[in-house]
Amino acid sequence: MDRRTLLRATAAGGAAAFTGSLWSSAALAAPAQPGAGPYGPLGAADGNGIQLPAGFTSRVVARSRQVVAGTTYSWHDAPDGGACFPAGTGWIYVSNSEITPGGGASAVRFNADGTVAAAYRILSDTNRNCAGGATPWGTWLSGEEVSRGYVYETYPQGGTTAVQRPALGRFKHEAAAADPARQVIYLTEDESSGCFYRFRPTVWGNLSAGTLEVLVAGTATSGPVTWARVPDPDGSPTYTRQQVSGAKKFNGGEGCWYADGTCWFTTKGDNRVWAYDAVAQRIELAYDDSLVAGGSAPLTGVDNIVGARSGDLYVAEDGGNMEMNIITPDEVVAPFLRITGQSSSEITGPAFSPDGTRLYFSSQRGTSGSSSGGITYEVRGPFR
Repeated sequence: MDRRTLLRATAAGGAAAFTGSLWSSAALAAPAQPGAGPYGPLGAADGNGIQLPAGFTSRVVARSRQVVAGTTYSWHDAPDGGACFPAGTGWIYVSNSEITPGGGASAVRFNADGTVAAAYRILSDTNRNCAGGATPWGTWLSGEEVSRGYVYETYPQGGTTAVQRPALGRFKHEAAAADPARQVIYLTEDESSGCFYRFRPTVWGNLSAGTLEVLVAGTATSGPVTWARVPDPDGSPTYTRQQVSGAKKFNGGEGCWYADGTCWFTTKGDNRVWAYDAVAQRIELAYDDSLVAGGSAPLTGVDNIVGARSGDLYVAEDGGNMEMNIITPDEVVAPFLRITGQSSSEITGPAFSPDGTRLYFSSQRGTSGSSSGGITYEVRGPFR
């Protein structure tokens, strides 16, 4: 069975169960370079101001401070990290709210035909919930992007109160990604001298207790790494990133995505996409805008990341020219979509529906440039 056939088979269960191989980080010859994308050039902006390749269409799902169509629920401000979960014959898209105070997260439930069935709150009264990650047992980990912030385990189906998970460490949380093979949760930290962590639960599926570890390596951008226990996950009085000598520093950790032995994570301070090979315990660079031939990098403002069943990575821009770029298994990077007229915003929360036919994401501040102007979109089309 070839890689893409394997991906289609393993991704059928949805984002929370995604285990298909993207590319092997050990096989990376060099960071990705610009080239022609698999879907061709972007067309003119549609009625929603989004430029897409031929055959793709967009729709608005929700707007901040406006009632989600077909429900009585008003969508939250500053929509950020998100994920999709199977739900009966339909699915759910969850989205964080990056405001403080208030924060939290909301969910939209879709019917099998894509119509909205319901919208509701799944986390309240937290601070600056930025990114997070889905677990294999169907929960959403929502991280607070504040100093000594918490991770909250939330329940997309609704009806269950979110639970604070201090064992995952208190620091400026960004994204999380579950690795079921090694039974760990990877975590990124949004600091200019931040670290890359993994949490080993005492019992897989129960995040109430376990061991927090930090990646240890030299200053090189590729090579073998080790892990060391963080002595005090509470981070007080010494921040977690300062507790372990030799912990590798990353410039502004952002998105995080795991599939079949590799955890991909991004750093916005240097516009890089990293690949951690969990099998060989090595890190490599998958993309670095400073290493683009000719000096014209298509992807800047590197932020949230999600993988598709095709093996492609989709990377959202925080600023830049408001694009979501695709990085293919052939190490080609190219724009997949561009949002026009929203230069004071950022693209957040990319996530595929369980069947891989719909891509959800938000413009955090929309056309207004304010957190109250967020817009959440859906794109449909012939995703490979």
